[in-house]
Amino acid sequence: MQVTSPVRAPLVTSGKKLHDVTNDICKQVEGKPTKLWIVAFTISVLLLLYGCFCLYKTWTVGLGVWGLNRTIGWAWDITNFVWWVGIGHAGTLISAVLLLFRQKWRTSINRAAEAMTIFAVFCAGSFILMHVGRTWLAHWCLPLPNTYGSLWVNFNSPLIWDVFAISTYLSVSILFWYVGMIPDLATIRERATGISRTVYGALSFNWSGGAKDWQRYEQVSLILAGVSTPLVLSVHTIVSMDFATSVIPGWHTTIFPPYFVAGAIFSGFAMVLTLMLVTRKVFKLEDYVTVNHIESMNKIITLTGSIVGVAYITEFFIAWYSGVEYESYCFINRATGPYWWAYASMMTCNVISPQLFWFRKIRRNIAATFVISIIVNIGMWFERFVIIVSSLHRDYLPSSWTMFYPTMYDIGDYIFSFGLFFTCFFLFAKYLPVINMAEVKSILKSSSVNNNKS
Repeated sequence: MQVTSPVRAPLVTSGKKLHDVTNDICKQVEGKPTKLWIVAFTISVLLLLYGCFCLYKTWTVGLGVWGLNRTIGWAWDITNFVWWVGIGHAGTLISAVLLLFRQKWRTSINRAAEAMTIFAVFCAGSFILMHVGRTWLAHWCLPLPNTYGSLWVNFNSPLIWDVFAISTYLSVSILFWYVGMIPDLATIRERATGISRTVYGALSFNWSGGAKDWQRYEQVSLILAGVSTPLVLSVHTIVSMDFATSVIPGWHTTIFPPYFVAGAIFSGFAMVLTLMLVTRKVFKLEDYVTVNHIESMNKIITLTGSIVGVAYITEFFIAWYSGVEYESYCFINRATGPYWWAYASMMTCNVISPQLFWFRKIRRNIAATFVISIIVNIGMWFERFVIIVSSLHRDYLPSSWTMFYPTMYDIGDYIFSFGLFFTCFFLFAKYLPVINMAEVKSILKSSSVNNNKS
């Protein structure tokens, strides 16, 4: 008796041919900007300009323009930093880890995810530059001796580990993203004329498409994927140590590294979905970013969201089981204190909303996926806010208890990060191929075979 394997849904629909893939993806780069793109890009630039004004005031007047006080020394700045770093995790996971596991469904979304990673790390880094206050001395964080007295950085501080981890992560991510674009840039070069041909020719490094080029391309991709994979775990693990190595109740816990990594993948995949659903509709790429891609990503969101929910429960259990009254009070205060609304928002968005994806109809529903992806990232922002602010606003001395209230400059600097992110992403989507043409073409054969079977 012959056993046949189940027929898998095609990753590229409508019977696309090789030249169809090239035309569909290149037309966004070669054509004039659409009215919708111009409107969206204009809004993002306006947000960026307003954010630049707030950033200017922050750097010229000082951090006193923020809502910080003597009790709450970290608030929106570090909340936003950790949030953006988390968003940047999905790009490396989709590109590197799924490549090593030979998951072909990644091919239509990896390029946008890689770009999102880079832009999110830019935004995260901007909050570090804001937070140090004297931004012009930010280079002191690098492992270089101070010329005034050979003063080295404190290598025992996890804040310095952040510098190493995130700068390495950014460097490898940019290299991985750019190397993956070289064959596509060469394709655009062959179709371009004039200055565009010269520019894309320089960017493609005279790629010829020969067997030797492809061999080296695949070797470099695998090497970068192997280097990037440990970074998925290490970067947010080190970010979590900013808190876990302290003695502040609510932070001093060993569950933070895996908890932060799961949360980062959770929020990163949600942001990829948000961006890809919009890009898919605007650029008419429904045949490449299919419902099956969306369903696969929703399954990962369900898994990581469940892990995050278990971490929340574990935190409460450990606080009770430890017998330390300060730890117990910290978590009770999170749920019932002045910031209960932030805790309730976090639990609703991060624990309850992803469970809707257990239902196949919701998991494959575009509108529901878009809404839940936004809700997840709202919840992940509240998670960081709860961890940071609610752990600081009430310490051992009731006389120093206080509340944090953001100022227009806290909010403005946050708006700056959104303006920076979307300005970069819109420029990327217009002038560079948003989908990896070379990898999509490599799966066309298997897609056509599946179509014939079905």
